[in-house]
Amino acid sequence: MWMPQLADDGQPRYLALVDAIASAIEAGTLKVGERLPPQRRLAWKLGLNPSTTQQAYREAAARHLVAGEVGRGTYVLAGSREATLFRLKQHDSQGALIDLSTNVPVADPANQDLQTSLQTLLAQGQTQLLDHYLGPQQLLLGRLQGARWLSNRGLALSAEQLLPCGGAQQALTLLLQSFCQAGEPVLLEALTAPGIKAACRQLRLPVHGVALDAQGLLPQELDRVARASGARVLVTTPALHNPTGACMGNARRQAIAEVVRRLGLLVIEDDVYGALSDHAPLYPLLGEHGILISSLSKTVAAGLRLGWIVASPELLEQVDPHAGASHWPVSPLNLHIACQWIEDGTAARRLAWQRREVAVRWRLARQLLGETLHNASEPSPHVWVAASRGADRVVAQCRAQGVEVVPASVFAIGASEVQAVRISLSAATSRAGLKRGLEVVRQVLAGG
Repeated sequence: MWMPQLADDGQPRYLALVDAIASAIEAGTLKVGERLPPQRRLAWKLGLNPSTTQQAYREAAARHLVAGEVGRGTYVLAGSREATLFRLKQHDSQGALIDLSTNVPVADPANQDLQTSLQTLLAQGQTQLLDHYLGPQQLLLGRLQGARWLSNRGLALSAEQLLPCGGAQQALTLLLQSFCQAGEPVLLEALTAPGIKAACRQLRLPVHGVALDAQGLLPQELDRVARASGARVLVTTPALHNPTGACMGNARRQAIAEVVRRLGLLVIEDDVYGALSDHAPLYPLLGEHGILISSLSKTVAAGLRLGWIVASPELLEQVDPHAGASHWPVSPLNLHIACQWIEDGTAARRLAWQRREVAVRWRLARQLLGETLHNASEPSPHVWVAASRGADRVVAQCRAQGVEVVPASVFAIGASEVQAVRISLSAATSRAGLKRGLEVVRQVLAGG
């Protein structure tokens, strides 16, 4: 039966045990479905109080690493650390949970746009939108309005350069399926969004992390890792990188594009946050080496589940030769509402409101968290905060006080010594709730 070696790093013994469980799962020493030692036996072997092992198993379950069954014991769960972000959260302490862990747009409780659109559809008798799949005319409208929407990002596109899809995550999975064989290496940022990591894991694509600085990918490191790994495909988020909030300046974008062209890489650019910034996409500099993913989920409305794949017609032909796989998940009702909002300016108005609200929340975070913030030069819906006392320890202590944040290990490619947490400023239901959550984080970071 598995028996851990606990690190002597000064943190509470129960957290050291949780870290040992997490490391063993990540290394494959503890496998999915394997039973952990009974709590009392483990406490005796390690010289711990039984209440310590009980607390550790409870914390490991809260992180979705294990699950206990009465009469059967505690077992390792299937899934990865990054997958915990996509599970519904349940908080068992007193008081309401303040979620600062989920990257979603700020919800405006006073907004009536969706109600108005649905009432108009009912009044016009257009309920047949749910009776059929997307038709050719709807699909063409989705392409045209997508091109119109993306003109706000400085992109002059024709309908032939876009494929509507059911959001950015579906687009990414489809692109990786189209351009990578199982077992083929893929280049990612050394800290990468959990959804990107999960897509590569699901498709059995080994990943190689490229080092970052305050502007994102380092050109020389991209060159080095690409040559060493033999990878042909890079997935990157140049504007408001998740989790760090980094944005590539023009010189950096030029340098990355030069490496891409010289090595013949294919770049999948995740631009879902781009419209919240003033930074141009990398895509126009890449020519036939570039594909861009965009959606309305982070900027207009998460529930619309509508996005676009942007590339040359030749690349799009390889992605979806039968013109069906990309738009099968798209709801005709959602597409209709999204196109109407783009046409009448509702989408632009919602984006402008989102940008203003993100800026207010970002300034609040900068005021409360100060020097612990990385890349704090421009508004971002998420911030990257140094956790010198240990990221997992900070996460656990914040959770104990009813605040959810995410440790660096969820984003890291492979083992990482980075001690930081990501805080999603847009997830809190109100500015007041965000302020309370950030004050808890500040107290925990200070050792309170």
